[in-house]
Amino acid sequence: MHAQEVNDASRGPRLREIPLRLMVPNLITVLAICAGLTGVRLAFEAKFELAVSMVLVAAFLDGIDGRVARLMKATSKFGAQMDSLADIVNFGVAPGLVLYVFILDKAHSFGWIAALVFAISAGLRLARFNVMEESAAKAPWQKEYFVGVPAPAGALLVMLPIYLSFLGVEATPGFAFASAGYTMLIAYLLISRLPVWSGKSEKKVRRDLVLPLTLGVVLYVALLMSYTWEVLSATVIVYLLTLPFGARAWKRKYGTLTINEEADNHDASGMDRGL
Repeated sequence: MHAQEVNDASRGPRLREIPLRLMVPNLITVLAICAGLTGVRLAFEAKFELAVSMVLVAAFLDGIDGRVARLMKATSKFGAQMDSLADIVNFGVAPGLVLYVFILDKAHSFGWIAALVFAISAGLRLARFNVMEESAAKAPWQKEYFVGVPAPAGALLVMLPIYLSFLGVEATPGFAFASAGYTMLIAYLLISRLPVWSGKSEKKVRRDLVLPLTLGVVLYVALLMSYTWEVLSATVIVYLLTLPFGARAWKRKYGTLTINEEADNHDASGMDRGL
């Protein structure tokens, strides 16, 4: 027995088997990174429609990997760290670079500054989100609202100039400078203290509205498949127009709270932790 124990020890620690379901969320995250970086490559090859499609696929995959992990009870610290690193690529770097190659380079240095600001703002937004999610004491409004536009939505919003160009808007130098200004606006919305409805509330849907809502989602997806750039442009515009209404709803419901102070406290704790 003693000799057997010595031989086992000489082989090093035994590798622990990992259930396959624990790998699924991480594989989705890896696929999201591959899609985002492939989108950047396609942009450099002037295959812009495919590039935008890959960035949107990356944003979608990166947005569902956490939900898949929770549904499969496959959450892990490794997966959480990997997801955070993937987010900055898929929601910040990839959209910014694709937008720069497509139109912002015509705005020269101002266009590159806008792309940089957007990517950095996405990173700051994600860091603040992680700190607020890990906080033990959460404000009641955090169940229903984000602080600032979420990074996945920012990736969708910032590419509006590309959608419009696909619809026939000419990529003139003036449009390039306007696109750079728009990119800076979206970057500001990412790091702002604007309360944005998250859609995570536990409000129930009336039984008689379930089928109409389902039909509405099917109709939206069908239109998206058939009229992709028109639907994406309309979605971005509607989303931006609804932001003030979401902020007003928050003020009516949580008017006694100060979202700025809450966010400041979380930002300060993030700085203390090196975030």
